[in-house]
Amino acid sequence: MPEATNYAHLSPRLSVGDAEPDRNLALELVRVTEAAAIAASPWVGFGDKNSADGAAVDAMRSLLSTVSFNGVVVIGEGEKDEAPMLYNGERVGDGTGPEVDVAVDPIDGTRLTALGINNALSVLAVAERGTMFDPSAVFYMEKLVTGPDAAELVDLRLPVKQNLHLIAKAQNKRISQITVCILDRERHQPLVEEIRAAGARTKFLMDGDVAAAIAATREGTGVDALMGIGGTPEGIVTACAIKSLGGVIQGRLWPKDDEEKQRAIDAGHDLTRVLSTNDLVTSDNCYFAATGITDGDLLRGVRYRGERIVTQSIVMRSKSGTIRTVEGEHQARKWEAYTR
Repeated sequence: MPEATNYAHLSPRLSVGDAEPDRNLALELVRVTEAAAIAASPWVGFGDKNSADGAAVDAMRSLLSTVSFNGVVVIGEGEKDEAPMLYNGERVGDGTGPEVDVAVDPIDGTRLTALGINNALSVLAVAERGTMFDPSAVFYMEKLVTGPDAAELVDLRLPVKQNLHLIAKAQNKRISQITVCILDRERHQPLVEEIRAAGARTKFLMDGDVAAAIAATREGTGVDALMGIGGTPEGIVTACAIKSLGGVIQGRLWPKDDEEKQRAIDAGHDLTRVLSTNDLVTSDNCYFAATGITDGDLLRGVRYRGERIVTQSIVMRSKSGTIRTVEGEHQARKWEAYTR
């Protein structure tokens, strides 16, 4: 496999303020997710998720080193010994500008990428330092995500049927027109039965719930809600996006065994507490960027057109509520170290 390429020449530095992330940061971040998606794209459908992830991690780390901030990876690829690059606690950025928390997921959906299945993304979220929830104690959380219409009505503590009826009423739909995304896991069988008994439809996800969660907050995606147990880190990344999109994510920590439960209690977590969007990310000035690797509900995947590589990305800033869809065209020869 080729060595990582230095992409610094593709991402000129922009001036940002010292106190907080600046609006100019948005385009710098989307360059990072574009690089990771392009690096992963040659591995789509080749059945090798480790090589795909390795390529995306290398490219993302190279681009992050050019971004004008002083970042600490809060949500990364794992601990330092297990993830030599983009590990939790790693410092990223060029060391200038604002101090920020950084959540990275070079590929949200490595298995999707390896199998050429929809909804694989490269994802990056940034918020002011110390404002992202620490997900280290409990890896999974029970989630409920829906859009702005029902954001003030739903409650994770309510029965599933009641939440679905509230979403349907808020959207002026029949319950049979409501579609709920859910990870295809055995643990979700009782939840699936509740959703169907309520009269709503289910849409299963193989992996990666970030794209589906964001789709649940946007009109025209055909997704009205996301429910079920998924990764806590993905929940925090989703919260950064929802800060711009509107809607809500609610989560409740879900320890997978007694050992993790005790670790959470020792860390001071209340396992009965429902965490809201603002609990997961307290900052009102955060960013979310994602680039499609494969086609999906949210974005198109990487495409090759002769000497051009075409990407589609979304980038958001919560302070202004701005959401941009970015269509990128890139010269293939600039990325030939990762194409074949």
